Amino acid sequence: MSSELKFEAGRASGVTLVRSPTARRLRLRVDRRTGAVLLTIPRRYSERKALAWASEHQAWIEKQLAAVAPPERLAPGTILPLHDLPRRIDWSADRPRTVRVEPDRLVVGGPEENLEARLLRWLKSHASETLTAETHEYAAKAGVACSRVAVGDPLSRWGSCSSSGAIRYSWRLILAPDWVRRATVAHEVAHLVHMNHGPDFHALVEQLLGADPKPARSWLRSSGPLLHRFGRV
Repeated sequence: MSSELKFEAGRASGVTLVRSPTARRLRLRVDRRTGAVLLTIPRRYSERKALAWASEHQAWIEKQLAAVAPPERLAPGTILPLHDLPRRIDWSADRPRTVRVEPDRLVVGGPEENLEARLLRWLKSHASETLTAETHEYAAKAGVACSRVAVGDPLSRWGSCSSSGAIRYSWRLILAPDWVRRATVAHEVAHLVHMNHGPDFHALVEQLLGADPKPARSWLRSSGPLLHRFGRV
């Protein structure tokens, strides 16, 4: 990735400029999920000066890019961490297209050319079923109702709860350990009661989960970005 990053004469390739009306200083970061290099600059700051400043940090950028896991296609032989357990995608054209989960592999058949699309559909469906069941489990425990549960593929959040009572999750939670996923569900269900992050909210999350949710948040911060490498090429 670093070979695509070039600074010359106040211009850059491989760097995304983000002009912010609230930023007071330059900020440079590398998105660990996608490998995007983001340079945030104040509203009236010179782009040329900002890029010149970023070029002084090229060694740091390249070090961060080297730590970004390369994308992995959902292809025969890929090891996918379903429920955080490594399972090899075991494909053969003469098998049924329906995905079968075994302790150490995902068995699937059908045409290879649309294998990744089929596996993504199955993963999202499996995630939806699992997260819907767990959401209603915790909602019943909290004495509230959830109007709708859906899954998507956002980059910035693992879950969100609207004022209408609808909850949306990243399907990639199905790749995380069960205790991490369930802590995320407890977090979003608690928002059905408290639309804030105050003391009562955090107390309810811990009550619903029956454990301290902090380790799950730490896991998502440190290991969650790695889940975005699958099926994102």
